[in-house]
Amino acid sequence: MFSITVRDHMMVAHSFRGEVFGPAQRLHGATFLVDATFRRPELDADNLVVDIGLATRELGAVLGRFRYRNLDEDPDFRGVNTSTEFLAKVVADRLAARVAAGALGEGAHGLTGITVTLHESHVAWASYERAL
Repeated sequence: MFSITVRDHMMVAHSFRGEVFGPAQRLHGATFLVDATFRRPELDADNLVVDIGLATRELGAVLGRFRYRNLDEDPDFRGVNTSTEFLAKVVADRLAARVAAGALGEGAHGLTGITVTLHESHVAWASYERAL
């Protein structure tokens, strides 16, 4: 299996509901380092997994929707605990939609999976892996 990973980041504000979250129930900020890994069993005709420039652009476009925003105010997330795990899935699903729409080029149609990892800090991160 071949893979490439591109990286970006996002800064958000959010809060959580539930005693399990302790002080994080209050509004707080989070900065996530975001890795998106694209996989395929065989390279395309140009010996690529996917165009790195397009993958970087599309990851930035997905994250741009969240940057410097309070996720509690986003209609898509009303009443949802926007945990790191949950956000990893949201980013992966939105990238998958961009692959399906052709935004990563024709060669991207050979991709078989995406993994998105959100790093909360240097000691904690969460990932979501999905098939395409």
